[in-house]
Amino acid sequence: MHNNKVIHLAAYAGKIILENGGETYRVEETIIRICDAYGLKDAESYVTPTGIMISAVDTTGNTISLIKRIKSRTVNLEKISYVNDLSRSIKQKNLSIDIVKDELNKINNLSRYGLKTTLFFSSISAGFFTLLFGGNIYDFIISFFIGMIIKYISIKLSRININEFFINVLGGAIAALIALIAVELNLANNVDKIIIGSIMLLVPGLAITNAIRDTIAGDLVSGISRALEAFLIAVAIAVGSGIILKLWVNYFGGIIR
Repeated sequence: MHNNKVIHLAAYAGKIILENGGETYRVEETIIRICDAYGLKDAESYVTPTGIMISAVDTTGNTISLIKRIKSRTVNLEKISYVNDLSRSIKQKNLSIDIVKDELNKINNLSRYGLKTTLFFSSISAGFFTLLFGGNIYDFIISFFIGMIIKYISIKLSRININEFFINVLGGAIAALIALIAVELNLANNVDKIIIGSIMLLVPGLAITNAIRDTIAGDLVSGISRALEAFLIAVAIAVGSGIILKLWVNYFGGIIR
């Protein structure tokens, strides 16, 4: 019973890290550290972005294993940091399995920033990306509102489990449509700068980074799958904005400025 609790605890910790944007090697390292802390020998873990497989030898010499499926992924580096610290303190503080499980439950249930805070800083990010790419203050204002709309819709659609590809297509389309309308009404000046700055909220920066890190670390399956995920997100953004730009050209005879 003790050994089963340990391997389930390790899988739970790995699941939290993987679901919140952690790298493959970090998940494997955490799982092995927890198994080792509670006396499971020869612990091995194999992790992909969609699954965790663990195998270990208990104190009686029997091999125990567990598979955990990962169905949702987001980005919350705070949870990753907390799980990391917790796994390192198990041996140092001699923490019991029940205490660690309670702490993992608390970490997993941590609330994110409120909706208003998230929308505000998403808007600020979109606006300043537009300035970074050469836009002016009017472009900044339009990007600010586009960023707010894109983030709000993304959050609401994610809560009802809408496919991520569709969310990114919709985000790209919204960015292009509002940018074109704003420039057409002389509320802004640069369509391209507004679109580029706004869709930066959707660009899969963490997925690209983790793909490179996993590949360099030798986790080729995870590296390739993360790279493919990032590519599909980029395709979705391009499809959404491209459709709107094409329709605008066909119906209104061109893209101004």
